[in-house]
Amino acid sequence: MPPPEAPLRAFDSAALINSLPGLPGVYRMLDAKGEVLYVGKARDLKKRVSSYFQKGGHGPRIARMLTQVAAVEVTITSSEGEALILENNFIKSLSPRYNILFRDDKSYPYLLVSGGAFPRLGFHRGALDKANRYFGPYPHSGAVRESIQLLQRVFRIRTCEESVFQNRSRPCLLHQIRRCSAPCVGLIDASSYAEDVHNATMLLEGRSDDVVSRLSERMQEESDALRFEQAAIYRDQIQSLSRMAHRQYADTGSDSDVDVIAYADDGGIGCVNLVMIRGGRNLGDRSFFPNCAPGDKPDDVLLAFMTQHYLERPVPPVIVCAGIDDPAGSAEVLSDHSGHKVHMVARPIGERRVWLEAAEANARHALKSRLAEQSTQERRMASLRESLGLPETVQRMECFDISHTQGEATVASCVVYDRMDMQRGEYRRFNIIDVTPGDDYGALHQALMRRYGKLAGGDGIAPDLILIDGGKGQLGVACDAMIELGLADIALIGVAKGPERQAGMEELWLDKGERSVKLGAAHPGLHLIQQIRDEAHRFAITGHRARRSKVRVTSSLQGITGVGSKRRRQLLAHFGGLKGVQGASISDLALVEGISRKLAERIYRELHAD
Repeated sequence: MPPPEAPLRAFDSAALINSLPGLPGVYRMLDAKGEVLYVGKARDLKKRVSSYFQKGGHGPRIARMLTQVAAVEVTITSSEGEALILENNFIKSLSPRYNILFRDDKSYPYLLVSGGAFPRLGFHRGALDKANRYFGPYPHSGAVRESIQLLQRVFRIRTCEESVFQNRSRPCLLHQIRRCSAPCVGLIDASSYAEDVHNATMLLEGRSDDVVSRLSERMQEESDALRFEQAAIYRDQIQSLSRMAHRQYADTGSDSDVDVIAYADDGGIGCVNLVMIRGGRNLGDRSFFPNCAPGDKPDDVLLAFMTQHYLERPVPPVIVCAGIDDPAGSAEVLSDHSGHKVHMVARPIGERRVWLEAAEANARHALKSRLAEQSTQERRMASLRESLGLPETVQRMECFDISHTQGEATVASCVVYDRMDMQRGEYRRFNIIDVTPGDDYGALHQALMRRYGKLAGGDGIAPDLILIDGGKGQLGVACDAMIELGLADIALIGVAKGPERQAGMEELWLDKGERSVKLGAAHPGLHLIQQIRDEAHRFAITGHRARRSKVRVTSSLQGITGVGSKRRRQLLAHFGGLKGVQGASISDLALVEGISRKLAERIYRELHAD
């Protein structure tokens, strides 16, 4: 009988501590296999690392981690701010088991006010262009669109793309419903439109009182000049702002940009709620659910959130957050990183206390909803396992779908369901090539080979169950592909649509197509399959439409003699896309650099041949 394993402490902690400098840096805890267990930053590496081995009272997560530590590596940095960046990079690239991880969501959306004589309002996500003005960031896209709708109702600023704006011959529907002043056809002059844009930007900056005062002055001026129709427009704008003020604005006093952060936990699940106030406006909130363990202290979770959240996003001058043990130290790190003074309010009073209580209520509500959803998902999973005779270990499911339009621009999707939720960061799309158009079997075979080719070589995470959107035929192709890859032990199920594609009538094909099961419309297990299948379909069709659109834009101009790749790019850039090119006149086309009058006539004829 082999002797019991010794504790995994293959290094002398005292010697390690003695060798550490009292400088800022990043430390990495490694296990006996060399895998990174935990990554942390420190203002003083010697003090921080020694606290793990010379002090007790650690939480369950850290205590368990310390039993597995076999080595510690450190990297010295010039400042704690630099350590913050390096720590975050390590966490993203290594995904250490014992770090508190927040899912890396897409960049936050902004409200865009474009440049030019007649600026437009728009939704923007991604890199910022100096030619435009941006307001935000907003917690979610709905908050941006709500703000755009407010500004449309009050100031009637356009939202159309440049290609549409430059080619309008009559006002659009938005003008008819009093949401746009129709600058595209000259129904408002540039100076009046610029005044509306200026008022809108002041409103976005939180200067609502200045806007109302300005509008009141203009209303009085127009009234004194007996221009009562114009005065009535200003009156309506003032009334609209007054009606919406109580819902759209927070009475923030001197605080124009503030983040309010609260934390709640229950049943081993934690939730961080972020309320964003920009320009004095309460833009709404957003909840985050970290990958943490029961027993993690709120201070650890909140610090992990701020570290990962603010590293690549703007940091407001004021952050209201209770539960931080060292608010001054956290504020100093964020100040160094952002380049401006950050004030951390850990014990708010007055109105700030009200904001924090609202954020705490949001966190508790979101947590309650997540727990209820998790309970539902667990019930669905248990029901599916029982009904189909699947082992209890089935947890990770991947689903495939094929999308195309009569064989054009075929795209296969693979979505992942794991840990009782859809794992959107693990979704994949495959542009199908060298397959006969319309051959769904060939497309599915190619997608499976590309998805699991590396897995067959020992690289990747194996699913417990693969769902195929299709019937017995598609399942047979999938089985052949998995046998070819040497992965025949992974369970497969074909999800065939019911008569007339009616939801709830799906037929599930199992055992390589040898038997089928109908669970019934009310079956919880079928609801889980429908959820995953529908997500695979959505993801596939979104990718297909994008690929089809790209192909059609290119091909519409490709067949025209004299229009090469360079001129195609010039035309699309000048008119803002294919629709703009199609709507352009011959004279407009001839204004593009490198396009002669004769070539412009040829392009116009080709695009309007039908």
